[in-house]
Amino acid sequence: MSRPERVNVLGVGVSLVNMDRALDQIGRRVHNRERTYVCVCSVHGVMECQRSGELRRIFNSAGMVTPDGMPLVWLARGRDPQVTRVYGPDLMLAEFQRSIAAGHRHFLYGGGPGVSARLATAMRERFPGLDVAGTMEPPFAPLDQLASPETAAAINATHPDIIWVGISSPKQERWMAKMRPLREAPVLIGVGAAFDFHSGMVRQAPHWMQRSGLEWLFRLVTEPRRLWRRYLVNNPWFVWALALQRLGIRKYELET
Repeated sequence: MSRPERVNVLGVGVSLVNMDRALDQIGRRVHNRERTYVCVCSVHGVMECQRSGELRRIFNSAGMVTPDGMPLVWLARGRDPQVTRVYGPDLMLAEFQRSIAAGHRHFLYGGGPGVSARLATAMRERFPGLDVAGTMEPPFAPLDQLASPETAAAINATHPDIIWVGISSPKQERWMAKMRPLREAPVLIGVGAAFDFHSGMVRQAPHWMQRSGLEWLFRLVTEPRRLWRRYLVNNPWFVWALALQRLGIRKYELET
């Protein structure tokens, strides 16, 4: 199945999608039983790809890279004005709603102790009839230990259609790429903090801040020790690198 058209943002191919297009892509992949993974990409993800060619190739090999942050939406609209933000937590809720009729079966992989089980309970209450096949809360461990045949076998035994991955970026993207040939579920989707948001463990930014591109400021204020580098270093670097790309001073290839 062909991938959505993309816009080149510093060598990362960001898909020209909105929420409906993204859901349609996921639905077709499940229907066709085609193994793929979906990266939900923000400025942070793009800048992590500047530090690692391997990670950049992982993003560019994904079946879809959704514009999670408003700066990426604004850039994508230069190619397609119908692009809207496809934010990981919103994508999760929208797919859960659609999957009740579609019959998709879900697995939740990620979160700290008790988080994925709490998330499953909350989502079943919010979406009666939602089919959550199972949950798994991985230990804090190296990637090779997490992306193991044993983990794949345990998830495969529950026969999900979609595996939701919430172990933070860029670890979750590397996990999905390693697990793609090992698991039977057609689609993996990395949604990071969505597990914490929808389980009630972490508060989300107000909608007006999300719409105006200021969610990063809300998260920085609420979690400064963990996120200061992500926003105070990455954001200015992103603006500078993007200016060089737009002026044609530096070229970025879409490596796969």
